[in-house]
Amino acid sequence: MPSIPLTRSQLLLPFVGILDEMGAPTNALLEKFRLPSTLEEKNDLYVPLLPALHFVDAAQRGQGIQDFGFLAARRLHFTHLSGKTRALIAHSPTLLVALRHSCHWASREDTILTMWIEQHHDQARICSRLAGTHGALHLKYVQWIQNIFSIYTVRQFAGPDWMPTEIAFESHYAPSQATQSSWPNVRFLSGQPAAWISLPISHLSLPNRSTGLFPLPHDHEEGPSGYDIVDLLKLMLPAYLDEGAPALADVAEMAGVSTRTFQRKLSRVGLAYSDILDTVRYEHASRLLRDTNTKIIEVALSSGYTDPAHFSRAFRRISGVPPRQFREQSRLRQSGEAL
Repeated sequence: MPSIPLTRSQLLLPFVGILDEMGAPTNALLEKFRLPSTLEEKNDLYVPLLPALHFVDAAQRGQGIQDFGFLAARRLHFTHLSGKTRALIAHSPTLLVALRHSCHWASREDTILTMWIEQHHDQARICSRLAGTHGALHLKYVQWIQNIFSIYTVRQFAGPDWMPTEIAFESHYAPSQATQSSWPNVRFLSGQPAAWISLPISHLSLPNRSTGLFPLPHDHEEGPSGYDIVDLLKLMLPAYLDEGAPALADVAEMAGVSTRTFQRKLSRVGLAYSDILDTVRYEHASRLLRDTNTKIIEVALSSGYTDPAHFSRAFRRISGVPPRQFREQSRLRQSGEAL
């Protein structure tokens, strides 16, 4: 049985909103392409992707809307991402970790969406593609959506005014002059192997600004939720780092749940105890590297590592750069902000 590509209804709402404001026959168009007319009530449910694209294209042609995908993307926000993806990003210690979560869980937004990170010299690219749609019509609409969410993710770390170096589309599409003027100093590319945005590689080690800003999905189980446990561990574990972190069973007992329940609750939010411990160690180490002159070997020991080489590898896995380079970049960034 062939699979049916799906997308979340949430991602159609901006197009529907624009059409409604224009007085377009939105419900008739939705019915024509066999899409639910009550999308707002089903915003976290899924609808078939290809009819959705045909709906958007028919509306764009029928109403003469220029750059429909761009206009819809402007109405989307970080909070339009699925709740679990937002939560993982909110708990990511660095942009690199957040982007890895975004790539891993991309299919929560569109079931055939794949995302990955590439590095080209001093630039990183956040790439995305809808599997099996190469050469398909109407991709420009969804590729604006794909790219805008990558941009919003970066902005949780780089600030709300951050702009990518380049924005690329797989489709052969050139934004209008009006659209391009909204993205000053951004280079647009079309006909690429995938959709992508680019950013300096040094940005990958940026710390998180978003923790606690977004409501998290409700866990209906009794006792502390996975999200509650993550927050509690982040508060508690730093006190134990230089003495050796508590074992999993000990932490579960502290949380008042069985080890199995503890692991299951964390698994439901896409994390393991080792992920949280790595994050706590990284946040402790990065603060010392950024704000003090503590020797790197001492930073490693106080963060719970007995082997400096192990510390360096673990730190690089989260930040994208070794500890010494992170310290240099942080001080350059701080001196730039002070000017």
